[in-house]
Amino acid sequence: MTTRFAISPRETAAMSTDELRAHFLIETLFVPGEITLTYTHYDRMIVGGAMPAGTALELPCPESLKATHFLERRELGVLNVGGAGRVTVGEESYELGRQDCLYVGMGAGPVRFESADAGQPAKFYLLSAPAHHAYPTQRRTQAEATPVEMGALETANQRTIYKYIYNEGIQSCQLVMGLTTLKPGNVWNTMPSHTHDRRMEAYLYFDLTPGQRVLHLMGEPSQTRPLWVSEGQAILSPPWSIHTGCGTGSYSFIWGMAGENREYTDMDAVPLEALR
Repeated sequence: MTTRFAISPRETAAMSTDELRAHFLIETLFVPGEITLTYTHYDRMIVGGAMPAGTALELPCPESLKATHFLERRELGVLNVGGAGRVTVGEESYELGRQDCLYVGMGAGPVRFESADAGQPAKFYLLSAPAHHAYPTQRRTQAEATPVEMGALETANQRTIYKYIYNEGIQSCQLVMGLTTLKPGNVWNTMPSHTHDRRMEAYLYFDLTPGQRVLHLMGEPSQTRPLWVSEGQAILSPPWSIHTGCGTGSYSFIWGMAGENREYTDMDAVPLEALR
């Protein structure tokens, strides 16, 4: 597990492209036959990927957590963006198709990941936050998620938002998780942009057509910075930063948050004319 430390707006404003990518972009999440984990000091979130190939993968407990097992003091959100797979929590197994979600509560485990077909492996995106209460493990398929239609074709941001873990959905201590899919021909996400000083956010970009990219914009509204993002890469977004982007084609992304509350609508809008 690698570690990313918290960075202030002042430091970020002076960073080169390479420095921005080193601090805020997770370039490699899905490696066949491996589990990758990144620990960020923004709200102690862990961002990871599990891509089981021929054999099952068990969620490890890195020594730096100082715990007897990964979920001793944590909760976990799992969202599959690959082929069909299975997540086993203790003795209970949960089938996860593409874009199905599983919440695993504090104290549960061990957690194992498998692919239904090694030729079309599952890609389990992982988000974990500290927890103070043991909520029950619960699965929610994409069909069961709460869809919200937003944006317009005229502004190139027509999209469907699917909410899984949030106040009115799967219960958690502080984890919020869902995904957004842009309609064909639409390219802007989270525009108009916003910040939310009460929690951090992580974005996983996926479903990009081969060769296409997303230009992710971060930073303070008056000091925005660009990052070019590829398929299966993730962005760490500090509480003080906007998190918005424009693709060279349509795409999807998973959003996940941790912090003061689980209110999906808790955001501080930034007017377009305030962006620099």
